[in-house]
Amino acid sequence: MLFARETNAFVRRLPKDVTVSENGRQLVRSAGSVAANYIEANEALSKKDFIMRIKICRKEAKESRLWLNLLQPPIQEMTYKDRLLDEATQLMKIFGAILTKTGNTKF
Repeated sequence: MLFARETNAFVRRLPKDVTVSENGRQLVRSAGSVAANYIEANEALSKKDFIMRIKICRKEAKESRLWLNLLQPPIQEMTYKDRLLDEATQLMKIFGAILTKTGNTKF
């Protein structure tokens, strides 16, 4: 959930134009989806449901990286962007490790 909050704060700080607005909106959605699906994974009704939700988390983290890469913030916000990119990458690795540990090698 912290990733989603930090992403929201980052997008709020960006200058407002059409490109930033559209890419920022997509970023906010994908980052929020990581958090929502992780909550759902922890409430899963079966192992299959858990695996599916974790796969979605990983996919949404990967998508968040795409939207972050498309955004070109002012120089003073680049460190913030880099930190979010690193966090999205770390989330992808964490979800990949969870999938490996559950015995799901097809991801």
